[in-house]
Formats: sequence, C-alpha cells, structure tokens
Amino acid sequence: MIILGVLVIWAIPSRSADPEVLRPRVPAHQIKAAKAVTNPLPAAPETVEKGKAVYHGKGFCVTCHGPDGTGLGNIPGLVGKLPRNFTDKAWQKARTDGELMWILRNGSPGTAMAPFVPLVLTEEEAWQVLLYVRAFGHD
Repeated sequence: MIILGVLVIWAIPSRSADPEVLRPRVPAHQIKAAKAVTNPLPAAPETVEKGKAVYHGKGFCVTCHGPDGTGLGNIPGLVGKLPRNFTDKAWQKARTDGELMWILRNGSPGTAMAPFVPLVLTEEEAWQVLLYVRAFGHD
C-alpha cells in the first residue's frame, strides 16, 4: 500500500516540472536590468498585510491566482500559461522581485497577465503585493 502511495505521488505532475513555468517572462534584452531592481519596502508584517489587502481587493489578484496563491491548478496543455502558482518554491526561487515588478508593469508575454502598474496599482501597492506573494512560498 505504501508503494502504491509513493507511485501515485510520483505520477502527479508538478507545474514547476515543466520548463515553461520557470521560463523568464522578461525579454532577454531587459532581464539584467529587471533582476537588478529590488523591493524598496521592508518585509515587515504590516507591509505584507497591506499587500494581502491589495491582493484580495483593489488588485483583484485573487481572481486568477486564488485566495491560497495556487492559481488555477494543473490543467494539461496549459502549463506555463496559467496564472502562477505562488506556492511553487521552484518558481519563487527562480524569479527575482525585479522580474515580478517588470511583469506588473508590462504584463506577462504569452499569458493572460495584463499590466497593472500604473493602471490599477501604484508602484508602492505593487511592491506590497509582491511581499505578500513571496509569503506564499514560505513554510
């Protein structure tokens, strides 16, 4: 019975197993500059809480990424195009805050992610949301 359980877990596809999920969305000629950008806000609990409020409210991030940050799940054929699973530790490790801010400003090419800064969010609100998004990747 234990062996069957291990085989079932092994057979469940991971969204991060597909290289498309980990592919940078920032164009190659802009990636170095994007990676150099850092979040100017402290990862203090009150700042993360502000990010949570924006995520669930004004930013309506919750609509696509879900209340738990897992996105829309693992739908065959759509890996890499679905809203990011913010709980994916491999994805969290692969993307810098600067890259994520670039996406909030420019959208995510090849996906339905549209630009949010400055149309929906201020830059400060975007940094707050990114701190909250990073909280999904912690144990």
